[in-house]
Amino acid sequence: QVQLVESGGGSVQPGGSLRLSCAASGSIVSINALGWYRQAPGKERELVARITSGGGLDYADSVKGRFTISRDNAKNTVYLQMNSLKPEDTAIYYCTANLSFRRWGLVIQNEYWGQGTQVTVSS
Repeated sequence: QVQLVESGGGSVQPGGSLRLSCAASGSIVSINALGWYRQAPGKERELVARITSGGGLDYADSVKGRFTISRDNAKNTVYLQMNSLKPEDTAIYYCTANLSFRRWGLVIQNEYWGQGTQVTVSS
């Protein structure tokens, strides 16, 4: 069973920083892509950042220059460094992983989601 566990959320003032972490565990064969989504109350879930197995990066326009996504392959962990935070960054942040894993002797590709971690930016 594959599981994603997020950590690092909290409450900060505008201009502050937070670092989110997401660790994947289970019978993982390979990780194809890792990403972060966020959802604010009354709004649709949106992609914040994504990193592929080859190191390709993709950011939402609203976070470019402020957020940085990275990964530690040895730990099966993805990070989101968030700097210069704004009130509009307030949301629940979800980690997602597209990966291949072993089940009943087979290698299966699937997508998994974490439970989410709250980020609140306010004065």
